[in-house]
Amino acid sequence: MQSRTISIPEEVEAVFREFRTCEFSTIARDGTPITWPMLPFWRPETRQFMTTTSIGLPDKAFNIRRDPRVSLLFSDPTGSGLAHSPTVLVQGQAVTPDVVTTSIGAFEKEVKLVYRRQPSGAIWSSNPLLRWYFDWYFMRLEITITPTRILWWEAGDLSVPPRVVELADVG
Repeated sequence: MQSRTISIPEEVEAVFREFRTCEFSTIARDGTPITWPMLPFWRPETRQFMTTTSIGLPDKAFNIRRDPRVSLLFSDPTGSGLAHSPTVLVQGQAVTPDVVTTSIGAFEKEVKLVYRRQPSGAIWSSNPLLRWYFDWYFMRLEITITPTRILWWEAGDLSVPPRVVELADVG
């Protein structure tokens, strides 16, 4: 994957690195936006986000395959350690290949980050019986999001117009 040059302010990149969750929206078959809480992983080397979804909950993947337009809203700094952080909206294009990853080892860096931030989450993947009963949850589809537009509101103040970065070179 070729690296793209995007000028993103440090306080916005800090949100990408440190926020624990975001609100991830896809577009349903009837055009309705559908939003889920998600764990996003910013990949600065490619300037893209990565997340996953379980094969047992594939609606996100189905929606993306029909309409790749997505958004990520970073609005809740809980647990991030960031004070007065901006609220950030990322609009972009997503892809999710027809490849099922059956081991969380494929996402080792991301899993380690999640377990560092949420140690109790390790209980689920370290218990062989739970992994056996919930194998469908651990079979994952990777979702890659390429930003096309980033909007942010300084210090989370939504009463003022956002600052915007447009990204024309998607693809």
